[in-house]
Amino acid sequence: MTTTLKIDFVSDVSCPWCVIGLKALDQALARVGDVVQAELHFQPFELNPQMGPQGQEITEHLTAKYRISVEQANINRDRIRDRGAELGFKFSGPDEPGGGRSRVYNTFDAHRLLHWAELKGPVPQKALKEALFTAYFTDGQSPASHDVLAAAAVRAGLDATEAREVLESGAYAEEVREREAFYLQHGIHSVPAVIINDRHLISGGQPPEVFEQALRKIAAEA
Repeated sequence: MTTTLKIDFVSDVSCPWCVIGLKALDQALARVGDVVQAELHFQPFELNPQMGPQGQEITEHLTAKYRISVEQANINRDRIRDRGAELGFKFSGPDEPGGGRSRVYNTFDAHRLLHWAELKGPVPQKALKEALFTAYFTDGQSPASHDVLAAAAVRAGLDATEAREVLESGAYAEEVREREAFYLQHGIHSVPAVIINDRHLISGGQPPEVFEQALRKIAAEA
């Protein structure tokens, strides 16, 4: 017998630890498939809501925002790249083909598109989320670009024309703002934040074993 668990994955498409958290959660869900069926929803969070359309060079941004040295920023980036590789995701470096992740961008339009994708169902929304992660972290493309966002929608099996209509119209802006405000008001100030059945919070890019243990425990209690 399986138990259905509602999982709200609060994250930003420019958050590397959110990639790691999602990949680890995927592995955990595969391990507990005999007892858990997940109802997965991606919820919006902006790491840099005031970021301009041209973005900012990533090392400059990280050293200023977190008050760390360039050396520490590079160490953190190497750690993220290694964790991603362990989970089967490629974080490209700035010197690799495609430029890697060299700038930080505004992601509000990406969240609007993800909201639209959720209306199509959990499968296309997750596919779009993964396509956006790949576009930014592997291919070094801007998640603020409507061309990049529309191409990601196509890779997720969604309609390009409809995706562009959403982007150009400003649709779902109010809905995204409301969801962002909801999670901020409920104490979510860093991501990823994985909320199970509206009650249980798992924070950060945890290993698969942490997610697995929590899922089994919550399913058993349910």
